[in-house]
Amino acid sequence: MVFVALLSLVWLCLIRVLSVFSPCFIRGPNLLGCGHRLRSRYAPAMNRIVKSALPPAVLFVLVIATWHFAVVGFGIKAYLVPKPAGVWNAAVDSRGELLFAIGLTATAALCGFVSSLLIGSLTACVFSQSRVIRSSCYPYAIFLQTVPIVAVAPIIVVWFGAGFHSVVLVSFMISLFPIVTNGTSGMLAVDPDLLDLFRLYRATRWQVLWKLRLPYSVPFLVAGARTSSGMAVVGAIVGEFFAGNLAKRHGLGYMILQGTQFSTAKLFAAVIASTLLGITIFGASTLIGSTVLSRWSDPKGTT
Repeated sequence: MVFVALLSLVWLCLIRVLSVFSPCFIRGPNLLGCGHRLRSRYAPAMNRIVKSALPPAVLFVLVIATWHFAVVGFGIKAYLVPKPAGVWNAAVDSRGELLFAIGLTATAALCGFVSSLLIGSLTACVFSQSRVIRSSCYPYAIFLQTVPIVAVAPIIVVWFGAGFHSVVLVSFMISLFPIVTNGTSGMLAVDPDLLDLFRLYRATRWQVLWKLRLPYSVPFLVAGARTSSGMAVVGAIVGEFFAGNLAKRHGLGYMILQGTQFSTAKLFAAVIASTLLGITIFGASTLIGSTVLSRWSDPKGTT
């Protein structure tokens, strides 16, 4: 009953926020006594925040409430589906282990993502320079995407041993393909008239790549980075299933495997933490990518 009361309280607070702040930030009346200059500066930003943050928050409350009442109403056993309060208690009880696992998995995912971004961009540059190299090596790039990573991860453990480096390698392999494909597509999508202009001025191959193809491919690379950021988290967790459970330090993948044997509530807590980690990294990459694109396309910018 306490949990239901808390859900009701959160729901009423969300409705109150919508009714009070929405007129000010969405329709724009001067309800809070803000000056026209201040409101015109911050109203669009707050408008976007309210519109983007409030619907997911309301849906989150509805999902939690549905989850709770479904478990209670259908009498589902806790070892099958625990209550949300039970998952929260398990997360609090193991918060030290959970926070350390989140940090370790996040580090592995970021290392794999950054490695795939650098090596994928370099590979795209090479592919854009030669049709022979592109047609010869591109099928092997597709191999990284089509072969199940669950089948490759044990081989990586055999070759390189268990540990953090193997987890990073699995994360790198699963997040490399979107960078290569998007970067190559962007560098090959250059306007032919611009290529003719560079040839007219006798630009070298390096100048064409550095001053034309690479800048032209930035939006494509940003789109590929958004996809790879989420896949890097998946790769890190899958890598921890095989390479992380034999190491001295354990991430979220090991906690998920451990939860399947000992505590379903802890399993749910680790899965939710993995989801939040993926959303966080994806959101950060999206924000950075949007900032880069806005500055890249702004004629008054420094880039």
